[in-house]
Amino acid sequence: MNDDLKAAVLERCRRMEIPLAGVASTERWENPPFQPWMPEEFYPQSIFPEARSVIVIGLPVHLPVLETSPSIYYHELYKTVNTLLDQYTYRLASFLNDEGFPSVFVPRDGYGSIEVLQKNPVAFFSHRHAALLAGLGTFGVNNTLLTPEYGPRVRFGSVFTAADLPPDPLLAGDLCTRCMLCVRACPVSALNEEDYPEGLTDKAACARNSADLARRHISPCGICIKVCPVGEDRRHFGRNAPAGDEDPRYRRAVEHVRKYGGL
Repeated sequence: MNDDLKAAVLERCRRMEIPLAGVASTERWENPPFQPWMPEEFYPQSIFPEARSVIVIGLPVHLPVLETSPSIYYHELYKTVNTLLDQYTYRLASFLNDEGFPSVFVPRDGYGSIEVLQKNPVAFFSHRHAALLAGLGTFGVNNTLLTPEYGPRVRFGSVFTAADLPPDPLLAGDLCTRCMLCVRACPVSALNEEDYPEGLTDKAACARNSADLARRHISPCGICIKVCPVGEDRRHFGRNAPAGDEDPRYRRAVEHVRKYGGL
């Protein structure tokens, strides 16, 4: 395995100010940590046959902006994070290609649009499962990946590479506290109290809500991740879950932002 190359990749992540990065061997998709698991067509090797390792990076969704969701503010932050993920993973893939290892970045989504998602609510690759296998977090009741640093308030991007990089250990234990705040807060009752993967998001209900918000230019919803109490970012910003509800200053700030962008 190429320890020096992994160190070089992580150093590039540090220079790009990427706070979360991990590596998973493609063999982990073949020996999943739980069942049911995804079909083989969604494995990295099925999408990029040369793949031997998957590099996963994560960028935070800043809590004070997310607290206004759904809003034009969060909408713009979400787009910015997505753009950065595509740029950073492209640059990492380019670096690995220059080093002689065939590599490709994977776009942060991969389903086209909300309208397409309503008809086929699946992307061609799951970054959240990749992040799990790269040791960056564990799944929560809200079906998102929770990280120690940011809870579910993080977006992931991936790079498939032919380089044989040392994988990171999976995160031990579960981060989800089973507080059920996400279940109770979901505006379309798309979540239930069962743990993932037994409890699955009602994707049709979630997509319909996202489509409605998109028509008003304030998608995505973001409520299930903003109420989650997991994450060091809450300590950093001095927020409790649900954050800001007890402080009239935050209520005024949210009310102001929500007057704009939506129709």
